[in-house]
Amino acid sequence: MATRPIVGELSGHIRLAHGIPVRFESAGGVEIARRVREGAEADLLVLADGAMAELEKEGHLLGGTVRPLWVSQVVAAVPEGTPVPALGSESELRAALLSAKRIAYSTGPSGTSLIDLITRLDLADTLGDRLVQSPPGVPAGSLLSSGRADLAFQQHSEMMDLPGVVVIGPLPGDAAISSMFSGGVPAASTQPRRAREVLDLLGSDAASGIARARGMRAPGGR
Repeated sequence: MATRPIVGELSGHIRLAHGIPVRFESAGGVEIARRVREGAEADLLVLADGAMAELEKEGHLLGGTVRPLWVSQVVAAVPEGTPVPALGSESELRAALLSAKRIAYSTGPSGTSLIDLITRLDLADTLGDRLVQSPPGVPAGSLLSSGRADLAFQQHSEMMDLPGVVVIGPLPGDAAISSMFSGGVPAASTQPRRAREVLDLLGSDAASGIARARGMRAPGGR
């Protein structure tokens, strides 16, 4: 879901600038990986790097087609109109976590990394009952505006345009969480040549500009 706003905008760009009709269907990463394993028909796949590596190892992707596309940072956010905690240091992050009554996080790599971070901070037992995982495909930030959480963590691209939400910013120092999203061609693709062409366009400088505007960056900071 983190890449949905980017691939949505890029679909229109590729259609208008290159004459290639492209339609992306977005869903939670776990759900998409399950569909691919069950034989879903698709010509191109964009998922978190770890999931792509597993699918490639299992033979679900054409060898040599997987390439990194965008890097996404996890940000913290609070409901609009509530105090905004400082997050300039790890100690301030700890204080924000401890003061929150309900903490929302997502499925997928960002959620897994957040739980790992909380464990590293030795807060797993303290915060266990306060953690609220959003359902697959549902932005964790939406739990802020609905009153079900007062602090949330998710990919910047998913958080930045949500109504009723104030993005605090990325996590500080060694606590920072980032995810790499990659693209590849499924082994079941019926148009592998055209899929490789679109994959090249997703990795282009024009695509990098769109990614930056949507809260991500290309590998290497382009």
